[in-house]
Amino acid sequence: MNKSLQSARRQAGFRPALASTAIAALLALLPGLASQAMAQAYPTKPVTLVVPNPPGGFVDASARILSDSLSKITGQAVVVDNRGGGSGNVAYQQVARANPDGYTLLNSYSAYHVGNPNLTPKLPWAQKDFVPVALITVATNVIAVHPSVPANTLSEFIAYLKANPGKLSYASQGNGSLSHIGTEMFKLQTHTSMVHIPYRGSGPALQDVLSGQVQVFISTPPSVMGQVQVGKLKGLAVAGKTRHPGLPNVPTTAEAGLKGFELEAWVGIFAPAGTPADIVNKLSGQIKAALELPETKTRADVAGVELRYLSPSALDALVKKDTEFWARTIKSAGIKAE
Repeated sequence: MNKSLQSARRQAGFRPALASTAIAALLALLPGLASQAMAQAYPTKPVTLVVPNPPGGFVDASARILSDSLSKITGQAVVVDNRGGGSGNVAYQQVARANPDGYTLLNSYSAYHVGNPNLTPKLPWAQKDFVPVALITVATNVIAVHPSVPANTLSEFIAYLKANPGKLSYASQGNGSLSHIGTEMFKLQTHTSMVHIPYRGSGPALQDVLSGQVQVFISTPPSVMGQVQVGKLKGLAVAGKTRHPGLPNVPTTAEAGLKGFELEAWVGIFAPAGTPADIVNKLSGQIKAALELPETKTRADVAGVELRYLSPSALDALVKKDTEFWARTIKSAGIKAE
């Protein structure tokens, strides 16, 4: 066989191998290309924002503030779906099992997200079931009491508690909620005693506090600010570094003589684990744009919450830091899941 014929056969055999390699490389690229195409089109239908609390209160208010503004940015409806119960676990389990396509999101409450894993060893969900998208709001807590409580300042309140251990009861949004853990922190720091009455969210808790059946509620401004402003509750202190603009006459805990007691809640948006990174990043950018709309800030100011955006990586770092902090706090306070 002459050399030219051998060369031709070798080239003919090489071409199929080369073609196979090219096809394999193209197939390897297809998932990434499909993900990019999905992200570019996202969203093409309504997005559901699952809230782990009933209507009313900081967590629900945060979701509703975001939903309207995000709808304007995306051109799609953002539906708020309240799934209260089980100290948030009902909502978390629902989103953890949802299709990871960016159309079912969790409006996550800090105390549930970092507190529940430290309270209940066998949760129906885990932090790894979610990917962070964006932090949206924060709120300092207000120490509020029913007008029947014979105290007009934080110092008078602490003195009354010490003189009457176990006489007053306090409301929380549920076992493991920030109002629960935060009030137990308050009791530890002030060496006082109150009876814990858990509820399924801020709305039901507030009703019993307003009626006087429960006398104390340490909660975020959306839950109590309006009632303090009209005199239906007494605001004794704001557990933050600065006074709240909606409650300018209510001192901070430090100003009221209780230094070192600060309590801040946050709400972040999370997607089911496995959601494509392209969609997560696009959604995070859309949320950032929604929070920057002037009408979003106006609604947040009225509700008494502070808008604060964090990127997916920054929110992930916050979750890790707070999880470690709440682990120490829960252990120190001896808090158990009921």
